[in-house]
Amino acid sequence: MALIVLALLAILASTGEGWQLVTPRLLAAIGPAMLIDAVILRGIKGKWFFPSGALLTGLIVAMILTPREPWYVEAITSVIGVLSKYAVRVRTANVFNPAALALVAAFYMFHTAQSWWGALPEISPIALAVLIASGAFIAYEVNKIPAALAFLGAYYALATISAFAGDPRRVAQLYRPPDLHAALYFAFFMVTDPPTSPPKHRDQLVFGTIVALASFAAFELIGAVYFLLAGLLVANAWESWRRVRQRARR
Repeated sequence: MALIVLALLAILASTGEGWQLVTPRLLAAIGPAMLIDAVILRGIKGKWFFPSGALLTGLIVAMILTPREPWYVEAITSVIGVLSKYAVRVRTANVFNPAALALVAAFYMFHTAQSWWGALPEISPIALAVLIASGAFIAYEVNKIPAALAFLGAYYALATISAFAGDPRRVAQLYRPPDLHAALYFAFFMVTDPPTSPPKHRDQLVFGTIVALASFAAFELIGAVYFLLAGLLVANAWESWRRVRQRARR
């Protein structure tokens, strides 16, 4: 269902960005990732599987990077995401959200820009309702609504406090496109990633709050384009530590 929803969002967003610009980047991000993941799965499990995880990673990577990046940047970034699932693991689960880790790595490798065009910032205001409805549907289906709401609540609470305590112009952009759309897309489709976020609602509230705190700290201290993704990686590390600690107790 996540693949279907993201594909529909990509199609809708392409009307604003331009099909000729977006299509080659989507194919570049999806194709190599799926091919490599299919080969790895064949080697591990002994038979061929459809690499749906790589397709999801490629879609997210393409929808976040600006479509004006060279096609090979999209391809390398999505491949990094796929490989990270197998390179950084604790038992049967990957530690970091593959797309988030790959996008941060690509920033330092290629100085990439992120437009989050897949979050529909260039479409009419009604697209915001489409993004919220589709994202909330996916978060509900994977039982991760608390994580998404905890992130959004804490994130915008920090932004509001910062606006009253300091210069409001610094955080005003967080309430406007594309940053507003990026935060919603991020909350519903990345914070809720099942393998790298906790299943229990209580733990999800903590997880979402950690994402918000770390993301806003990165925004204030670093100001880099990947500040949301940095917050997610911090929370992913916390969740992995929590699972290891929980298993050790058992």
